[in-house]
Amino acid sequence: QVQLVESGGGLVQPGGSLRLSCAASGSIFSIVAMGWYRQAPGKQRELVAIITGGGTTNYAESVKGRVTISRDNAKNTVYLQMNSLKPADTAAYYCNGLIKTTDKGQARAYWGQGTQVTVSS
Repeated sequence: QVQLVESGGGLVQPGGSLRLSCAASGSIFSIVAMGWYRQAPGKQRELVAIITGGGTTNYAESVKGRVTISRDNAKNTVYLQMNSLKPADTAAYYCNGLIKTTDKGQARAYWGQGTQVTVSS
């Protein structure tokens, strides 16, 4: 089994910053990619940012220039540094990992439990 545990959410004023962390643990053979998604009330879950094992990153247009995703491969941990936060960034943020548990077969997606980010004055 694989577990993803997020931390770092909270309440922040517009223009502020937050850093989210997500640690993967369990029967991990290799991590293909890790990313962050978010879901606001009444909306679909959307990709925020993703980073591959080789360090390639991709960002949603709505967060480009304000958000940086990074990864510590030795710790199986991914970080999301969010700056210049806006009320529109308010959502539950979910960590996702595309992970192989053996050297055979395909990687599968695992999800964390989510952490709330609220941007409000």
